[in-house]
Amino acid sequence: MSRRDRAGAQTVVVTGASAGIGRATARLFGSRGANVVLLARGRTGLEAAAAEVEERGGRALVVPTDVAEPDQVEAAAQAAEDAFGPIDVWVNCAFSTVFAPFTEVTPEEYRRATEVTYFGFVNGTRAALRRMLPRDAGAIVQVGSALGFRSVPLQSVYCGAKHAINGFTSSLRTELLHRGSRVAVTVVQMPAVNTPQFDWVLSRLPKHPRPVAPVYQPEVAARAVVHAAAHPRRKQYYVGLSTVATILGNRIAPALLDRYLARTGYDAQQMDGRPGTTRPVNLWEPADGPDGQDHGAHGIFDDSSRPHAPQAALARHPVLVAAASAAAGAAVGTVLKAVRNPVLKPVRNPVRNPVLKAVRNGRRR
Repeated sequence: MSRRDRAGAQTVVVTGASAGIGRATARLFGSRGANVVLLARGRTGLEAAAAEVEERGGRALVVPTDVAEPDQVEAAAQAAEDAFGPIDVWVNCAFSTVFAPFTEVTPEEYRRATEVTYFGFVNGTRAALRRMLPRDAGAIVQVGSALGFRSVPLQSVYCGAKHAINGFTSSLRTELLHRGSRVAVTVVQMPAVNTPQFDWVLSRLPKHPRPVAPVYQPEVAARAVVHAAAHPRRKQYYVGLSTVATILGNRIAPALLDRYLARTGYDAQQMDGRPGTTRPVNLWEPADGPDGQDHGAHGIFDDSSRPHAPQAALARHPVLVAAASAAAGAAVGTVLKAVRNPVLKPVRNPVRNPVLKAVRNGRRR
């Protein structure tokens, strides 16, 4: 049965669908009656995600896939169309990473994480385009990150891959524009999100890794992805004021942020009270494999995560985007006026977002 047999229901492929942003995105598409094709390595998480999609009114297809392997991604795309008909939306979200100083990451680990996080997006995009271009229809949504603009210490693997995704997608977008294609590609730049990644990424930090505040719930990210899929002509979307401020701050004062993050970035990404190394690791094998457990969409930071992002809601309305950008620009200007020395003073709470903290300090002076 094709998607056309279900009164025009969309067919959507989501990579990294077993947990985190991918899981929340799959659920939201399911609640809209879509046919959702779920790609990830861990079958336990995928089966749980499929149940959630169907509980919400969608139909689900589980296709265990290592996105680093182009043949597997191509096979998954074919399975999607065999089951539900032409793919309307492809969401690239899968990733893996290593929390460690660059000198403590082995070449094999660096290669593997890059193959998943960067080449996984390339492989997914290629499989989608192979089907969308002949029909001259479809949308590809790349789940990006503020760290694709402003790198931080201890995450060189992830930051490098996210920077690469931005460059790759911009190049592809110009090619699609050149050929006058109606296939669209867009990027949703994310803030820190409360996902299970902090419990299963390979880490060599002395303490448990954590996201830098402010932290948002995966549903905030999912709403932005689904909106972008429906309006994919915009080059990119920013989720969270912290994302906007970080990106603008890096454009205006990158060296200043380098020094700030050198002072605060290590402590801001670690937490007390939990061990740093006695955890499952999903770099080589899924943490939710046959003998694993379903980790769901949320991580362990529910108590400190925000369920809404007013900036992201405003960004869905083009008329208000300029006003939001102007406000963020004014905030960054406040940072620059507040800073008189080349190195910012240490803050009392290094877990806060560096740009927002600097803004607050500037307002107090």
